[in-house]
Amino acid sequence: MFANLLALNETQYIIYWIGMITCLVLIFLAALVAIFLVLFQKSNSDGIQGITASSETFFGKNRGRSIESKLKKWSWIVLGAIGVLSIVAYVIQIVTL
Repeated sequence: MFANLLALNETQYIIYWIGMITCLVLIFLAALVAIFLVLFQKSNSDGIQGITASSETFFGKNRGRSIESKLKKWSWIVLGAIGVLSIVAYVIQIVTL
């Protein structure tokens, strides 16, 4: 692999490293965002709360679900972006080398 990098001309080498570093930084930032989005989500199991009566109103319950659904949607978007960026980094490596 490193022998192929040495065979590249200077502009290809610079483009390779700029592309790879950019992809890796974006993947790292997207992973941090995904971690925070998943941590803010409520767990699916009721646990001990299922035994006790709930005092939430209908509107309060829907509000929580809409925030929860937005967090879930953004989690999937960010995780999809991580997947796409990983594929882009792989393609940059294959095309350049």
